[in-house]
Amino acid sequence: MFKAKVIIKRRPSILDPQGKAVEKGAELLGLTNIKDTRIGKYIEFSVDAENKIDAEKEVNDYCKKLLANPIMEDYEFSLEEVE
Repeated sequence: MFKAKVIIKRRPSILDPQGKAVEKGAELLGLTNIKDTRIGKYIEFSVDAENKIDAEKEVNDYCKKLLANPIMEDYEFSLEEVE
């Protein structure tokens, strides 16, 4: 059994309207030194696989097919073996 931790971020070339909205809110609160805010996703889940190679393949497939939009987002993940 493995625990996967996935971080999904918009590609730098893609506008991040949510990040801009949060940054505008910071400005309205007087936080004027905040710049280039980008919002992403952090996802954790378990993978029931025999070995790390199989777990990596499963996580890659999950990210490519469901969790991340391959046109606008990049992802990275880590795996930790758990009992």
